[in-house]
Amino acid sequence: MAKEKAVEIPELIVVRELANLMEVSPIDVIKELMNAGVMVNINQQIDYDTAAIIAEEMGFEPRSVAPPEEEVTVAEEVRPVKEQFYAEDRPEDLIARPPVVTMLGHVDHGKTSILDAIRRTNVWAGEAGGITQRIGAYQVEVDARKITFIDTPGHEAFTAMRARGAQVTDIAVLVVAADDGVMPQTREAISHARAAGVPILVAINKMDLASANAERAKRQLSDEGLVVEDWGGDVLCVEVSATQRRGLRDLLDSILVLAEFLDITANPHREAIGTVIEARLDRRRGVVATLLVRNGTLRQGDALLIDDVCGRVRAMFDFRGQEVKEGPPSMPVEVLGLSGVPVAGDTFRVVQDERTARDLAEERAREKEQRSVGRPRSLVSLEDLFQQMRAGEAKELRIVLKADVQGSLEPVTNSLQRLGTDEPKVNILHQGTGHIGESDVMLAAASRAIVIGFNVEPDRAARNLAEAEGVDIRTYDLIYRVIEDVDKALKGLLEPVYREGILGHAEARAIFHVSRRGNVAGCYVTDGQVVRNGLARVKRGESVLYEGRVASLRRFTEDVTEVRSGYECGIGLEGFGDFEEGDVIEIYRMEQVSR
Repeated sequence: MAKEKAVEIPELIVVRELANLMEVSPIDVIKELMNAGVMVNINQQIDYDTAAIIAEEMGFEPRSVAPPEEEVTVAEEVRPVKEQFYAEDRPEDLIARPPVVTMLGHVDHGKTSILDAIRRTNVWAGEAGGITQRIGAYQVEVDARKITFIDTPGHEAFTAMRARGAQVTDIAVLVVAADDGVMPQTREAISHARAAGVPILVAINKMDLASANAERAKRQLSDEGLVVEDWGGDVLCVEVSATQRRGLRDLLDSILVLAEFLDITANPHREAIGTVIEARLDRRRGVVATLLVRNGTLRQGDALLIDDVCGRVRAMFDFRGQEVKEGPPSMPVEVLGLSGVPVAGDTFRVVQDERTARDLAEERAREKEQRSVGRPRSLVSLEDLFQQMRAGEAKELRIVLKADVQGSLEPVTNSLQRLGTDEPKVNILHQGTGHIGESDVMLAAASRAIVIGFNVEPDRAARNLAEAEGVDIRTYDLIYRVIEDVDKALKGLLEPVYREGILGHAEARAIFHVSRRGNVAGCYVTDGQVVRNGLARVKRGESVLYEGRVASLRRFTEDVTEVRSGYECGIGLEGFGDFEEGDVIEIYRMEQVSR
């Protein structure tokens, strides 16, 4: 059959999509697949090799399409909230909305106590003993103006949401105990808030204690770059006592003053868009999600799309558990009716109808599945910094720096800050002493930074999180190595270091000829594993005949991604077919190692 036309086929493709590309019936495609010994349904994926064979059988010329790289530029990641949620609105449609506030600070400095005290004293409490908070966010009212508080466990949760692109907070209230002053987690919280670009308001708590020393706390804050107003700075500072409920009204008034200065607005007359605060699966009610409306108004009956989750708002409740019909901007609501449990930090939006939401969710799920087969993409590393800067995607190298002692931290910090120019430059988001922890990795993930450790190592939890999030952790024991590597990265001279990792070996025991593919070796895996698309070399005695990549891997009639030791398989190599019985095929990969 003469070739009609070329079809471009990605690495993985759904049977239905392949039929659409060729403009033929999916049933005909399934028949050809069955003839080739492949049993799949219309919604299943097949790989490029299988799809190419079917396309050829049906008179088309297959062409490989490289999977699109997931482009997440720095500019997109740090895109201001206004662009994310309000870009489509005309300035005349925007009106003031309640500010969204998160409490940050060191453990036991009173974040939760202040929130509880505000709830009990607020006019919305209604009855003695306060109210029962149903969800992880709530609103209070001050002189007919509302404030939304996000009740999170701390800056780790705050940054974990930001790592998913969610900038839910308008104002961060930094809680500092008057008796303790600035502590390690206080410094971390400051770094996290600054990295997010969120204005900071200071609340000095525990002023009722005899050991309270507000002036010492203010002096320590100035050492961290936060100079309060009565010290001649521009940071609002309020002295409070959560246990005696003193200064709470001043704190709320200060939040409203700062919100007015920031010009926090929204358009309540459009379709809603916002952020998932938390979600869970309830045995009786199904999926329950807490949503924070950032713009527009969410109404009962609206169709929702949240990444690859969809649904309709069957019921909606406020933070007190009372059913409501609509949620205006900055209002946290609990909704029922979603098809799955969304991830905290995901963006939700209202779409035209349930069918549109379902179709878009299915499309995103397929795209996510296709992307998952590729190698994980590092958020940022020293090696790719120069390419990003050259493309105009990065103007600075962001670093989270940890050292063993303060005496080591200061010279490393000073040396790094002297590197670079205005563009590119070094931006140390956070510095501290002690081991590299999960909080450091999460800050790096959210801010597209690298983690540098001097005479310290990451703990196991931090290492696992770094691997999952694609965060580059570099550890050093010589200061000049740190400076040398960062300087080379800024100048685009740093070369990655790789080492070879052997995955397994297979012995060729029979040679087969396959049409359109050439010779394939029937092999027995003697140790380790053979993986499709893995790097391979063919050894005959002491000689290496070939180095390339595994093009196809089969067990019987099925394409597989890997075959382990003790099993037989068919191996096809890219551009090589001169096999002989007894050849050893060595499978390996190149692993990047820390310098």
